[in-house]
Amino acid sequence: MRRTERLFRIIQVLRSHRRPVTGEALAAELEVSLRTLYRDMAELIAQRVPIRGEAGIGYVIDSQFDMPPLMLTADELEAAVLGATWSRS
Repeated sequence: MRRTERLFRIIQVLRSHRRPVTGEALAAELEVSLRTLYRDMAELIAQRVPIRGEAGIGYVIDSQFDMPPLMLTADELEAAVLGATWSRS
């Protein structure tokens, strides 16, 4: 799983839980090491995703948080258009 997919998945998992989710549980669900999860959480927090975490308790995300629309790179957009064109014909 690519890092961007993993970051998106972390947000989705946290949004689906009402109670705090431990780092160990998140790491197990994403099939990554705890160290990788900590790096990913630091990246999300640096990007101003409203995640709070406390040692021994777990992570929670602000219930009002909504993901902005995902942006595609020029190459990804070109591939999507090409795929749509092929599937139409």
